[in-house]
Amino acid sequence: QVRLVESGGGLVQAGGSLRLSCAASGRTFSNYGMGWFRQAPGKEREFVAAISTNSVSTLYADSVKGRFTISRDNAKNTVYLQMNNLKPEDTAVYYCAASRFAIATGKNYYNDWGQGTQVTVSS
Repeated sequence: QVRLVESGGGLVQAGGSLRLSCAASGRTFSNYGMGWFRQAPGKEREFVAAISTNSVSTLYADSVKGRFTISRDNAKNTVYLQMNNLKPEDTAVYYCAASRFAIATGKNYYNDWGQGTQVTVSS
């Protein structure tokens, strides 16, 4: 099991930026594909971004492409989500997750989840 702890959420105005971090422990971090998901009130949890074990491949939801960047530092057991040009519709609880697959977009491919961090974007 991989233990995941997110941080970096908060309140920001539209057009602003935030950087989320997710610290992992418990297993060999570099063996896991990592992803970010989000869940807004009353909506299902949705895919945001994913990064492969060796950072060679990244995937993004269309809604965040060009604005968000996922990265990882295997030496620090941490995955990041840089969010720029934030919009009110980005408001959600953001979760990081670990997958035994090299990279994946479906939440069913992820086995371990963090507790989430709230991101609120005001208009």
